[in-house]
Amino acid sequence: MSNGFGGRVVPVILSGGTGTRLWPLSRELYPKQLLPLLSEVSLLQQTAWRVRGAGFAPPLVVCSAEHRFVIAEQLRDLGIQPLAIVLEPTPRDTAPAVAAAAELVASHDPEALMLVLPSDHAVQDTAGFQAAVRSASTVAAAGHLVTFGVAPRSPETGFGYIEQGAALPDLPGFRIDRFVEKPDAEAAEGFVEAGHWWWNSGMFVFPPRLYLDELAALEPKIAKHVSDAVGQARPDLDFLRLDEESFTAAPAISVDHAVMEHTDRAAVVLTDFHWNDVGSWSALWEMGEHDDNGNALLGDVITDSASGCYLRGDGVLVAALGLRDTVVVATKDAVLVADRGRDQDVKTIVQRLKEQGRDEALSHRTVYRPWGSYEALESGPGFQVKHITVKPGHRLSLQRHKHRSEHWVVISGVAEVTRGKQVLTLHEQMSVDVPVGVNHRLANPGPEVLHLIEVQTGTYLGEDDIVRLDDTYGRAGRRSRKSRR
Repeated sequence: MSNGFGGRVVPVILSGGTGTRLWPLSRELYPKQLLPLLSEVSLLQQTAWRVRGAGFAPPLVVCSAEHRFVIAEQLRDLGIQPLAIVLEPTPRDTAPAVAAAAELVASHDPEALMLVLPSDHAVQDTAGFQAAVRSASTVAAAGHLVTFGVAPRSPETGFGYIEQGAALPDLPGFRIDRFVEKPDAEAAEGFVEAGHWWWNSGMFVFPPRLYLDELAALEPKIAKHVSDAVGQARPDLDFLRLDEESFTAAPAISVDHAVMEHTDRAAVVLTDFHWNDVGSWSALWEMGEHDDNGNALLGDVITDSASGCYLRGDGVLVAALGLRDTVVVATKDAVLVADRGRDQDVKTIVQRLKEQGRDEALSHRTVYRPWGSYEALESGPGFQVKHITVKPGHRLSLQRHKHRSEHWVVISGVAEVTRGKQVLTLHEQMSVDVPVGVNHRLANPGPEVLHLIEVQTGTYLGEDDIVRLDDTYGRAGRRSRKSRR
């Protein structure tokens, strides 16, 4: 990996997942890659931090539009200026997302290599990981599509497996004989005992043009529609929006199923950098620190005669008595209790919540926005109470409501309130009423975070009761499943 931009490795971070198996901590609007599950920073930030420095270009991130502002802020907190943050109009799995990134990387530097990384994986040995990237880059530069095979530590049924083939002459890699997707327990045990099967990490290194050529030969519809989506992409503030119609027309399929399992250019580099896809609560239990009884305890937790458990209290007390091999995760609005051996099935609970139209499948009580956050504190017939924070120098959209009025009370900080033609400055313990139908905007002109309490009253209090007239973040006229206040 050279130090100039030409020929460097461009990290492509895929951040389109929702992490349903880590519910209730991971939610669709704030999924696991944005959460600090293993350290004080998020999984996304850990991923970006691993690919900083000599030999790496700035990262290119592919993500959902719903998460764009949080991702931009988390990268900014690390001092990382991404090459681009590319917005998927709709999830289409990894093959189209990687194709869009490949089109963009190839246009920036035809000689560069792509390092494709999920945003939600854990790597404990950064030096070992970077050494593996160097080996994989050597193999990729020789004309191969390279994946990383991780030495299996146990017969996991939640991972895919790669069968190691013949060594590549004069290269630190091997051909791939076969892929197997999530085998049963008996097969997984056989793979580990055989010694030539490796966990499929879902990370890749390849020349972008080679990937696009192979994709065009194997999945021409994906190649065409994604090329059109990139060609018709448009800037949106600091982001790049792929064309919705073109991208949505691309079949949804993974890189492995679309290309790696069928191409004769596939290769594997064998690694052991302590990787985990952080795909379940048992994975977090395995990576966590254990007490004398084998429990991983996080947050406000008290135990008595519990063993082999993952117990987490986020904002509430968890008391566990006599539990064995159990997962208990409690947030402010939901509690999961599961046999640790069944934690792969948590996604079925999330699906049932979605079918019932439950908000707990989509968002936490605290909802993050580019300007700050809001938390629902209390609600009942005809009223709702929220705690709102606004970051210094930020402001909400200019808006009005058809069905509700609002009363704002400043708890701390300074609020600039636009109400009709008035502009008011409010300090601690001051308040203001915003009647139904009046144009209004809330802003923070001060140096500290603004905290206020909002009391809504009206005949309808849904988050879609917003007519947005102007917005700093380019969201006017656009709606999501949750409000973009």
